[in-house]
Formats: sequence, structure tokens, C-alpha cells
Amino acid sequence: MLAPKKTKHRKQFRGTYKRLATSGNEVNFGRFGLISKKAAWITDRQIESCRVVLSRETRKIGRYWLRIFPHNPYTKKPLEVGMGSGKGDVSHYVATVLPGTVMFELDGIIPTEAKRIFKKVSHKLPVATLVIDKNNE
Repeated sequence: MLAPKKTKHRKQFRGTYKRLATSGNEVNFGRFGLISKKAAWITDRQIESCRVVLSRETRKIGRYWLRIFPHNPYTKKPLEVGMGSGKGDVSHYVATVLPGTVMFELDGIIPTEAKRIFKKVSHKLPVATLVIDKNNE
């Protein structure tokens, strides 16, 4: 799974994401991009399952880029533990995705194939997505 090598603080506050993406909202590396329509937390397991789909579908015909990384730790208390006595341990890491964030990019593929691949990828994500083309934006 994806996780940061080193963090300054082991546990973080959850934070809020009530705004539009101002950075990471343009297709930079490939021709096609998959953007989010809503704000959400994407877990490291969800990103990994999307990466597996992308690598299988673009094996010999194209290239893909992951534009999100799970930086934020997500804490969870064990089951059947009472309230109080501090915050739980880090269970996994999440990436904060704002509306308009480009999450994945593709290149070297025809548009119909890119839409088909991104449809498979979007089934793995907990957020509504949209496929954009760098040339036709």
C-alpha cells in the first residue's frame, strides 16, 4: 500500500475540504484525465486497486500517472473500546480530493479506450468522476 516514508506528526486532525481544487486541477502529463466531481477521502487501498486496473489495461499500449498520494493518517480506535482515553492508532492513510482534482492521467490511447479504462477505474472510487481531454477542455 501507499504510505508516506516519514511524517512530521504521527496523528493529524481531520480538517475540512469545502472549496474547489486550485492546484492539481489541470492535465499535465498525459492527454486524458479523470477528475473528481465531489470532495472525498480516497484510501490507500482504493488508489492501489485503481493502479492495478490502469496497469493491466495499459500494459503495452499506453502510459498512466497517479496524481494523488495518501499523505493524511486516518486513526481508528479498536472495536469494543470505551469512549475517552485518547485518540486511536493510525489505521491507514488517505488522500484528500477536492472537486476538480485530476486523480489519474492516461496517454498513448485512443479516446474510446481511455473512456472505457476510466469507467473501470471509477468503479473503484467512492466519488463521482468525469473524464476530460487535454485538447478539448
